[in-house]
Amino acid sequence: MEILTMKNLTKKFGDFIAVDNMSLTIHEGEIFGFLGANGAGKSTTINLVSGLMKSNGGNIVFLQKDIAKHSRFAKRNIGVVPQEIAIYENLTAYENVEFFAGLYGLRGRKLKERAEEALEFTGLSDKRKSKPDSFSGGMKRRLNIACAIAHRPKLIIMDEPTVGIDPHSRNYILSSVKKLNEMGCTIIYTSHYMEEVEEICTKIAIIDHGKIIAEGTKEELAAIITNTKDMVIEVKSTENLDIKALKEINGVNEVIQEESVIKINSDSEAGNLSRILQYFISAGIEIRSLDEQAPNLETVFLTLTGRNLRD
Repeated sequence: MEILTMKNLTKKFGDFIAVDNMSLTIHEGEIFGFLGANGAGKSTTINLVSGLMKSNGGNIVFLQKDIAKHSRFAKRNIGVVPQEIAIYENLTAYENVEFFAGLYGLRGRKLKERAEEALEFTGLSDKRKSKPDSFSGGMKRRLNIACAIAHRPKLIIMDEPTVGIDPHSRNYILSSVKKLNEMGCTIIYTSHYMEEVEEICTKIAIIDHGKIIAEGTKEELAAIITNTKDMVIEVKSTENLDIKALKEINGVNEVIQEESVIKINSDSEAGNLSRILQYFISAGIEIRSLDEQAPNLETVFLTLTGRNLRD
């Protein structure tokens, strides 16, 4: 089911086009990653989806309702974790969650239950009576998330939720994202940490100059820039190795030997791994390790945009 659809979405600031005729569909249950260098249009797109900005053209449909016509419905079913921490230092952790959940329309007993539930989910129950001015950066980030999920939104937008925090807190937040997804939440996730997007996102859009220039799973994105893969095979001995015989296997393009390591470049669609392994077995060559390598997401991004993510 389609949970969010953008069609010909455009946003201008004077003569500058921040979002340029963007069309995109996000399906229910996805963790959808937005990748783009600073100024690419990610944050503007998020602000349009969350209702913080109005577009100059196009439309956004959320759960089959036009956001422009049903803004209250959208806001009650979307949770936003902003890049900048948005909590009140003079309120306790519980009071912060209660306040933001109240903005989404929760009242009475349900409000209290959901606030406690959100604090427990983010590991802050024992800090419910403490004020954020005593929290670490990671704890503040987790409180930010608690404030965004207490009303149980259908769609959660997370804009750089792990910026400037310690590795333990980062891992906690990434685990929380996966748990939220398992609980039925669809998530839009942006990050400057390429490895995070590779780890948790089921689908990714690369945004550059306000346009989506590529979209798909990380495997589909890798296939855009190359139709080959590398196999790195470490063997016990190369005494019986016949490089010419390896090259004759269908789909093998190149074989390079570096001491006990053999690197094989092959067509991705050749499906020849079993034949390559059979060659080593027949030749009596013991394999110590095997690793198949496709271009990683960072290589794909650099190839398509011509710049690093943090530019």
